[in-house]
Amino acid sequence: MPEGSGAPPCAARYRGCRLVRAAEGGRGEVLARMTRRGWLLFAAMGVIWGLPYLLIKDAVAHLTPATLVFARTAIGSVLLLPLAVVRGQLHRVLRAWVPLLVFTMAEIIVPWWLLSDAERHLTSSLSGLLVAAVPLAGMVIVRFLGSSEHLGRAQLLGLLLGVLGVGAVVGFDLGNASPLALGEMAVVVLCYAAGPQVLTRSLAHLPGIGVVFAALVVGAVLYAPLAAVQHPTVLPSGSVVVAVLGLGVVCTALAFVLFFELVTEVGPVRSTVITYVNPVVAVLLGVAVRHEPLSWGLLAGFLLILCGSVLATRRGRPASPPGQLLAAPPRAARSQP
Repeated sequence: MPEGSGAPPCAARYRGCRLVRAAEGGRGEVLARMTRRGWLLFAAMGVIWGLPYLLIKDAVAHLTPATLVFARTAIGSVLLLPLAVVRGQLHRVLRAWVPLLVFTMAEIIVPWWLLSDAERHLTSSLSGLLVAAVPLAGMVIVRFLGSSEHLGRAQLLGLLLGVLGVGAVVGFDLGNASPLALGEMAVVVLCYAAGPQVLTRSLAHLPGIGVVFAALVVGAVLYAPLAAVQHPTVLPSGSVVVAVLGLGVVCTALAFVLFFELVTEVGPVRSTVITYVNPVVAVLLGVAVRHEPLSWGLLAGFLLILCGSVLATRRGRPASPPGQLLAAPPRAARSQP
């Protein structure tokens, strides 16, 4: 779930970017020239949001999904509390409590539990590959909700390649995968694709840290009763503790702070490219650390998903008038598993 409650009012606030206005009759776009700081933030986010699949796999071997989600949301909310309070963001966020609850359900409460439960039966690398289909699902949801952009041949080809890629990934690993776990991952993908739509339509005017902090608090409160009942009866091993701390501290609290900085540095459009980097990191970590199998079918499926996502999410022809500066809002809550 990445950031930033939508694009800031003025795209010119982004550092390290060169803004180009469309010529009369042309198409507006934002061209970002990456700075050294931008590349460092990009690399950090590519790794940080590719890491959760490995950590979740380690943690659910000894913790229930509810306990893990509670621990992660509780740790993240505690660490983000000082930022939200110092910046005075809480009172503004609480006024939009209805869309906030919907956003929290789509980005945290439902997908984090399902992802944790699915990884009890799937490899971390396969989970990461399946989540790579989120941009494709997002494209379909945008079209369903109504979009002013024309769906061109490249986007249609991208959707087709993405579907074929998901079929290849699932098909080649179907013999070892639980159908229930695959169904859970399908819901995870849909949730991660739907959450940013709620964010950009109903919460884009609110500060990002405040939205994320409030969502984490809601998640922790809702999962607290289950965590209290399902708490481990024996002290978890050191590796489990490290996994939980890594998820809460690095992959949640630190990740959101860095992602906001990345959006500020290079703009919302370029920042979403980490979506295509995270699955690669997830696969590499799964193979290198857990020695998970990597077949040619999975590789082929991933390449199809990646190519399809890039094509399907290309900007079509917008309905905005010529000369208007376009800055697509960041997919604020999805890059994060």
